[in-house]
Amino acid sequence: QGEEEVTFMPGKDMVFTAKVDSSSLQRKPTLKWLKGKWLDLGSKAGKHLQFKETYDRNTKVYTYEMKIVKVVPGDAGGYRCEASAKEKCDSCTFEVTVEGKTLMFIHHFFFSRDAGEDEGELDFSALLKKKEEPKEEIDVWELLKSAHPSDYEKIAFKYGITDLRGMLKRLKKMKAVEPTKCDAFLRKLDSAYSVDKDKRIVLSVEVVDPNAQVKWLKNGQEIKQSAKYIFESVGNKRTLTINKCSLADDAAYECVVGEDKCFTEVFVKEPPVTITKLLDDYHVVVGERVEFEVEVSEEGAHVKWMKDDVELSRNESHKYRFKKDGKRHWLIINEATLEDIGTYHIFTNGGHSKGDLEVEEKQLEVLQSIADLTVRSAEQAMFKCEVSDEKVTGKWYKDGVEVHPSKRVKIAHIGRIHRLTIDDVKPEDAGDYTFIPDGYALSLSAKLNFLEIKIDYVPRQDPPKIHLDTTGNMVSQNTIIVVAGNKLRLDVEITGEPAPTVCWMKGDNVRTANIVSWQRSPYTSLMTMCTSIPPPAILAKHAIELPKPDQKTTEGRIRVENRKDLSCFVIEGAERDDEGNYTITVTNPAGEDKATLHIKIVDVPDPPEAVKCMSVGEDTATITWEPPKFDGGAPIKGYLMERKKKGSSRWTKLNFDFHTSTTYEAKRMIEGVLYEMRVFAVNGIGISQPSLNSKPFMPIAPTSEPTRLLVDDVGDSTCTLKWLPPERIGAGGLDGYVIEYCKEGDTEWVRANKDLVERNGYTVRGLPTGEKMNFRVMAVNVAGLSPPALLSQAVTIREIMEHPKIRLPRHLRTKYIRKVGETINLVIPFQGKPRPVATWTKDGQPVDPKKVGIRNSFVDTILFIRSAEREHSGKYTLTLQIENMQDSASIDIQIVEKPGPPVAVKITDVWGFNAALEWQTPKDTGNCDITGYMIQKADKKTMAWFTVYEHNRRTNCTVSDLVMGNEYLFRIFSENICGLSEDPGVSKGTAIIAKTGLQYKPSAYKEKDMNCSPKFTQPLMDRSVIAGYSTAITCSVRGNPKPKIIWMKNRVIIGEDPKFLMQNNQGVLTLNIRKASSFDGGTYSCRAVNELGQDEVECKLEIRGTRRRPFSTYVAADYLTLL
Repeated sequence: QGEEEVTFMPGKDMVFTAKVDSSSLQRKPTLKWLKGKWLDLGSKAGKHLQFKETYDRNTKVYTYEMKIVKVVPGDAGGYRCEASAKEKCDSCTFEVTVEGKTLMFIHHFFFSRDAGEDEGELDFSALLKKKEEPKEEIDVWELLKSAHPSDYEKIAFKYGITDLRGMLKRLKKMKAVEPTKCDAFLRKLDSAYSVDKDKRIVLSVEVVDPNAQVKWLKNGQEIKQSAKYIFESVGNKRTLTINKCSLADDAAYECVVGEDKCFTEVFVKEPPVTITKLLDDYHVVVGERVEFEVEVSEEGAHVKWMKDDVELSRNESHKYRFKKDGKRHWLIINEATLEDIGTYHIFTNGGHSKGDLEVEEKQLEVLQSIADLTVRSAEQAMFKCEVSDEKVTGKWYKDGVEVHPSKRVKIAHIGRIHRLTIDDVKPEDAGDYTFIPDGYALSLSAKLNFLEIKIDYVPRQDPPKIHLDTTGNMVSQNTIIVVAGNKLRLDVEITGEPAPTVCWMKGDNVRTANIVSWQRSPYTSLMTMCTSIPPPAILAKHAIELPKPDQKTTEGRIRVENRKDLSCFVIEGAERDDEGNYTITVTNPAGEDKATLHIKIVDVPDPPEAVKCMSVGEDTATITWEPPKFDGGAPIKGYLMERKKKGSSRWTKLNFDFHTSTTYEAKRMIEGVLYEMRVFAVNGIGISQPSLNSKPFMPIAPTSEPTRLLVDDVGDSTCTLKWLPPERIGAGGLDGYVIEYCKEGDTEWVRANKDLVERNGYTVRGLPTGEKMNFRVMAVNVAGLSPPALLSQAVTIREIMEHPKIRLPRHLRTKYIRKVGETINLVIPFQGKPRPVATWTKDGQPVDPKKVGIRNSFVDTILFIRSAEREHSGKYTLTLQIENMQDSASIDIQIVEKPGPPVAVKITDVWGFNAALEWQTPKDTGNCDITGYMIQKADKKTMAWFTVYEHNRRTNCTVSDLVMGNEYLFRIFSENICGLSEDPGVSKGTAIIAKTGLQYKPSAYKEKDMNCSPKFTQPLMDRSVIAGYSTAITCSVRGNPKPKIIWMKNRVIIGEDPKFLMQNNQGVLTLNIRKASSFDGGTYSCRAVNELGQDEVECKLEIRGTRRRPFSTYVAADYLTLL
């Protein structure tokens, strides 16, 4: 209601009032009084803070009051009043000062918009009355620079700063310009950090003191170490690692060392949200429910729905509903109208999708109209109609006045059938009756005629007469059409005196009946059916209800009933076999009369047959089918088509109007998705059952044309083409290519390849020499041929002469060396046109084809040797010749193997510790140069060979450092590029290194004194064992001479008691106690004694879990101990 200025002093009472208009709300609103940002004052209610709530039923306004009793300086600050109800909210902010002026707000909250996450905070600063300017100007930024961060919000609120984020950025820049000296940090945190959502970030500082303890704070609250927050301290470096950052981690962080702090701010960036499942198109009728569904890549992502560039929101009529569950989002329209037609978009921060909505008017089809009735007094009249929609309701009117149900008048609606039944018809019931379906501009009318009966009886004898009504809406005279499954009741009036005999016949099937009583009547023949059919199927008038039959001559589905002056022919549930010509014959003594009727049974047609897909496009498919074998006896009006994705159970209607042709082109399909189709046939009776589903088909478009078509080679009758695959292949893939050609100036193209070409090249053969030819290439997939790729100009078919040229590889220009047994496969490319003749020779002689394989092609020649031998070495020459032009190239091939052993190995001289050797080169060098020799020696005593020299290039050497008194043998291996020879050359003689009379005088050995007194290296250990189990105690001792070992129990020497077993193994002493009892417990000691001294160790043995034994057992044990 505005703002009011109130002046008060501390100690006065202060009242704030808020009014909430709840006329548009379904539930009671909730109101909170807050101080600062989060402090809920409702929890502080008491003597100082009092709250009051009232409600006005007339205006539907809630009034909330907050009273502050005896205001104190601590009540100063910012306040906020927040009202919410379900998904709507509104708020108001105001500030209170204790000294000076206090503003009182009485604010109305009107819920006029939704409280979505994207809604910003309301700015009520314009409602506040401008305060008096302070006497002294205060620099807010200087005040903020010197204030603690926890006071930033209070100062900003006080001085009217609303952009808190901008304020923080400016403060950081100001502080960066004037850095403060810090004694605790060597390196502080950066001013800000940025990290992607669900990623890890590391905040790092360096402190002066390596032992200093740091604290990490988030928005002023200390952070505790956990799996999400990890603290690390390495030397002077302190780090805080935040794992899997979320939007909650977007905050201000502090690192505190003693009294020093450093600050930073972490910004968490959300990754772009993409759309993984696109919107589908919808085609519905008015009133149907529409659900647009989409799936995004992130749970809880924010999306925006738009229709034709207009953002959608929840309005008061709740026309649009928005729903989300995890990654899925829905836009729901409960009842579609024509205004909803358009394109609907959904936007995320990283994606966009759209879907079209088409809405058509409901078309109500009348399957059976109401017919005129003529009834007699006290009979029943029933109007009945049938429409195509079971959910449609309607109203009945008589002469424009709505008919309401009563005891005589009954209104029924069962499925698609609507009935109006009038019992005990009276003259005032005659009139025009109309049925109007709700929601449709359609009306069905019929007339009820009241028939008065006047009978003049003149007893006389008259010949029989059949009175048929042939003036009705018959297709032809005496033809009746009945819908299959309906009831046919044919009432034929018969006159004659005396009562005639009636005979009904269909072929040889005779049904007879006698009319018991007779009265002359001028009434015409009457036909009653259980359910009428639409015109022109209604071909006879409905009869008035006559009295109950006097006699039934036949029971069952087809029967004849006799009534007074009437013969009733009834067929319950008409079938197709009931169709045919029926004859009624009446006879009496005065004569005979006969009439023939044709009954035609009509039904819904059979389903269409052979539904199949004839062709497909990028988003279209052409479907054909055959008409149904049986049309139901009525002309086919058209067909309805439906389609669905393979594997789905949801069928989508493709047309609402009847399609008269047996070919249909389905559009707006998705390329690469399998679809199935089915077809319904429609006649005047209704819709057939669906046809069998077509075989699955996939909308696929041909590829784009091949790219970069060019001529690779031209001959006298050939042309070689090359190209690259199409830029767009699509879901249909690529099966191959078709190549066509034609003469320049002709329009008739000739296909060059019978089968599809899978490679990106082809040679067209059989072309006329000298002609200019055009070529084109088309890609083929299941969708057909692509657009052709054409050459820019015609190609002249003529061989181009080119000199022969051998392209000898670089590694063959030098000597080609291979080992014996290896495979040789040399490929030498060449060029020349026409095809050159390649000839190989070896050392001037033709190559033997049994030893060397040669294969020539258009562009290269191959020389192949399966297993190389030394005889294959030589100079191979390749010669190319085209008529009188030629070119040649030579290749030196050398086949090598390991060499033989050196020969004539001999010892030429021996002196001192040396021996001189000489030898000759091997007889077989392995068809290559010897690269060196390996010399080995062996002592004749051991015959162990040792290598003296490797890769020795000379044929002599001197072996030194031989051992005096030994006799040596020598052997030599020759070496080439294949390796060492298999066998060595061995020296014929030996080299003996004679002794020179030197004697070895060893120095005197002084034996070390190893004597020592006994010393235990491992003491005894206390043991605790269970009674009845064996145990052992162990220790180890050293000493020289070997000490004597004495075992004692409780300072008493243990003798040769069989219960104890004493062992000494290399100084390891063991005392085994067999099946220890309670008497074996005590102190055990071990003493070691020799002539140099003694040593002793002891331990305690505890026996646990002993059971008390009989006295005789103790006596026996003591007796054994004494022994």
